Amino acid sequence: MRILLLMDSFIPVPPTYYGGIERVVYDIACQYKKMGHSVTLVAGPGSLSPDRLVIYGSSAGKSSTKINFRLLFSLSKVLIREIKSHDVVHNFGRLAWLFPIAWSNIRKVHTYMRYITPKNVKWLNSIKVRNIVYTGVSQAIVNTGIGGGGSWKVIYNCAPIEKFTFHPNILPDAPLVFLGRIERCKGLHTAIAVAMASNQKLVIAGNISELDEEKEYFKNEIQPKINDTSIVYIGPVDNDQKNYLLGSAKALLLPIEWFEPFPVVLPEAYACGTPVLAFPGGGMAEGVFNGKTGFLCNSIEDMVVKVESISKISRYECRQIAEELYSDKKIANDYLNLYQE
Repeated sequence: MRILLLMDSFIPVPPTYYGGIERVVYDIACQYKKMGHSVTLVAGPGSLSPDRLVIYGSSAGKSSTKINFRLLFSLSKVLIREIKSHDVVHNFGRLAWLFPIAWSNIRKVHTYMRYITPKNVKWLNSIKVRNIVYTGVSQAIVNTGIGGGGSWKVIYNCAPIEKFTFHPNILPDAPLVFLGRIERCKGLHTAIAVAMASNQKLVIAGNISELDEEKEYFKNEIQPKINDTSIVYIGPVDNDQKNYLLGSAKALLLPIEWFEPFPVVLPEAYACGTPVLAFPGGGMAEGVFNGKTGFLCNSIEDMVVKVESISKISRYECRQIAEELYSDKKIANDYLNLYQE
């Protein structure tokens, strides 16, 4: 099959540090290539592809809620040219990127990894877009979009499981870990409170958001609690550092305060055998199997209690769940089956 994968131009594919969508796109592209399919990745500057690569956009930059019509015009020329030699276009970027080819007969898949505005989907459907299926990375996400109409399917995020080292045993003083973009909705302040209340070391990894209010959040609420002994911030991490960090952790804390679609760090943690303690917003209730791969918690106090029960979680079972449900090979096959339906 000849597959065109389309991504926004703001973050390179794959990302060096933070970037969930971009990481998944690259992982499934690699799997498609291994399976013998032809893959064209259309993405921003600095991107890599296991097969063919088409760059668009003059430079990588910040995303915006407004449509960049100059970017759309340049992308439309690429898409109109490329669809002649492809069987399917799979868009992980803005829904608007499909407008130039909305009436073409080529198979189209649009994947949502964020909360959906149904009116955007309804608009595309109203102009009689042809041959399209929408997917979301959790049922919670799909539920936010189905009001816009169309055909929908749940396909979860993945991780390259074989690149993560399984750690069946950890040291008695293994730390808790927080990994992700540092902004209030991710709940780092709560993770720190849980670590302090349970007398556990917390290692924090991730990039500080570029938004002014989030920089203030880090400066005023996070930085004063970092002491380089029990609360440690190590900055952004690459794949090798992430592998070591998660593998040596007692548990990953995800005390999110927003509608979390389905974080890539979830299958990454499971691949290392590491349980997850999370608040149940968005798709978290679908990814954390309570009492089996971690615990869903309803408060700081609840999460503190569950920290004491981490040893009851089988690290072998976490790895097995990662292999069976969230491997890059499994998710790539899920998308391939969708392309062929």
